[in-house]
Amino acid sequence: MNKIKFFIFFQMILLSGFAQDNKTDTVVFGANHIVHKDQRVDLFGKKMSEYNESLALKIQLVNGYRLMLLNTTDRDLAMKVRSSLLQQFPDQKVYMTFQSPYIKLKIGNFIDNAEAEKFKKQIIDQKIVPGNIYLLNEKVEQKPTDKTVVPVEE
Repeated sequence: MNKIKFFIFFQMILLSGFAQDNKTDTVVFGANHIVHKDQRVDLFGKKMSEYNESLALKIQLVNGYRLMLLNTTDRDLAMKVRSSLLQQFPDQKVYMTFQSPYIKLKIGNFIDNAEAEKFKKQIIDQKIVPGNIYLLNEKVEQKPTDKTVVPVEE
């Protein structure tokens, strides 16, 4: 039994010598130090950097405002108002949800209250919505600002 344990122990020591592959390591010489650096660490750092940059470019949810335009059981009216809004304001997002038995129609991703009120006045002036329009506090989508664009100095 002791011979088997010794043989297994001896094999483990021999195999552990081959565990580290020196071909993938780079050696950086310092003033008084030698550093063995694995190339995979640089590759991992580069991938993490790319991942973090991609996260910064995604749409984020922030506190803001949406306009509640319609709360009705009439599906035809909701679809008519929705199509009018999409034609008149293609740059604004229209949100249509169904909470039985009501269809709710909301518009916009406004960060600023004044901007939402200005847009509300625009919709009232065009008489697209038959009824009251309410300003709601909600989590809205915020597009990230492009930080790679550098302003040009004149």
